[in-house]
Amino acid sequence: MPLPPDQAWFPLKTFGWGWPRRWEGWVVFVVYLAGLLAGTLLISRSLTYFLIYNAALSTGLIFICWWKGEAPQWRWGPQDRPPHNK
Repeated sequence: MPLPPDQAWFPLKTFGWGWPRRWEGWVVFVVYLAGLLAGTLLISRSLTYFLIYNAALSTGLIFICWWKGEAPQWRWGPQDRPPHNK
């Protein structure tokens, strides 16, 4: 469940989530990067396993961003742009 903006680990950007805002988010991000590095060093012989590992790791990061970040919402562009009149 997404958190309110003042408690969110990852702030909402125009497209996706931004850099971590709280220390918990930085821990998640560093663990993700360490996992990518470990996968590169340990699973580099098999491209298939490497891609599956990275997809699983990235899916986990996206889930945590959704769970502990601001609630995602559909955005069409800048909010300060006047509506298009024909």
